[in-house]
Amino acid sequence: MPSNVEIKARVDSVSLLAQKAGALSQSDGTVIKQRDTFFHCSHGRLKLRDFMDGSGQLIFYERPDSDGPKLSRYSISPTSDPQTLREVLSCSLGVKGEVLKERRLFLIGQTRVHLDTVEGLGHFMELEVVMRPDQTVEEGQQVARGLMEQLDISEASLVTGAYMDLLLQTRSAPQTS
Repeated sequence: MPSNVEIKARVDSVSLLAQKAGALSQSDGTVIKQRDTFFHCSHGRLKLRDFMDGSGQLIFYERPDSDGPKLSRYSISPTSDPQTLREVLSCSLGVKGEVLKERRLFLIGQTRVHLDTVEGLGHFMELEVVMRPDQTVEEGQQVARGLMEQLDISEASLVTGAYMDLLLQTRSAPQTS
């Protein structure tokens, strides 16, 4: 199964981070709109990513819910009919929830840097160091930590879990008046 080392962090200044990522990638990044539908499954996470252009990906992944660079193993299957696939999976597994986001993707070496605006949550950054077959997890973690330093991402801004987990926590938090 392919793997990557990844981190997720809250972002205070979207423009500053975009400027730094743009300089490192020597690009303006690519904007991608996504709707991720998460389904109930017995282990790991299963989501359907709809690019809202008639294409999508069914993605299964496993990774620990911890902050800092962590290994994620995943399988991806492309689809040209995400709406019908969503209906089938919804009926068979049940929907855990949906995440709507606008992602700005920067490629820096072997790392995908995502600057995400997530509906209902705010602004985040994800690093995904795409592992080569000959690389160790520790080497991937070193690449991630090096980029964290170059992008000025502090340990205090790191978050655990998936956006879906954060949305579910926000919805279940007691409301104050």
